[in-house]
Amino acid sequence: MHSAVVIFPGSNCDRDALSVLSMTGLKPQKVWHAESALPDCDLVVIPGGFSYGDYLRSGAMAAHSPIMREVKAHAARGRLVLGICNGFQILTESGLLPGTLMRNAKLRFLCREVFLRVENNATAFTSAYDKGQVINVPIAHHDGNYVADKATLASLEDKDQIAFRYCDANGALNEESNPNGSMSAIAGIYNDHKNVLGMMPHPERHADSATGGTDGKALFESLLAA
Repeated sequence: MHSAVVIFPGSNCDRDALSVLSMTGLKPQKVWHAESALPDCDLVVIPGGFSYGDYLRSGAMAAHSPIMREVKAHAARGRLVLGICNGFQILTESGLLPGTLMRNAKLRFLCREVFLRVENNATAFTSAYDKGQVINVPIAHHDGNYVADKATLASLEDKDQIAFRYCDANGALNEESNPNGSMSAIAGIYNDHKNVLGMMPHPERHADSATGGTDGKALFESLLAA
């Protein structure tokens, strides 16, 4: 499998993504946001960071970069797109995923490890996990509070588009384990066809024991298997 990592002004997790993709055998290439074409690849990763300094609204300016037209076309062909943290914000701002990411509930930047519950493991991104499995990965964001209207939330539930929820160590959902106040404790969602995944936590930062954990590794192994 070949992959591409899109880099925007202000991206700061692109090297993390490139490292894990290379380590997993996903053969990544760097793509600058102003490019008008993607390389021939199976997977596009939009990494975390602060594209354009989060000016106006997180991900809003990056969503209009030239490369995003190609990312949309890539997704429309049924190929895979993964947006992590700021990448998730860019995917919602570009219309590739529904809803939006607002300021964290307590208006604080959060940088710590959290527990996630795998809600759907029947996708290219999560097949190496068990449904209901609890994993531990880091977060680092200020605007991670997922918000959508009631109809959108109901649709996400009905179509099994919720990928991960914030939970406690036992998999229970409660206010204490939801760090940013996201509706329905949502930490990540898919598009209708489940070939686009956006998530606020950083699986690439827990994919090597040298960085403190390996619970994120299975996501990239799932992609390789796909």
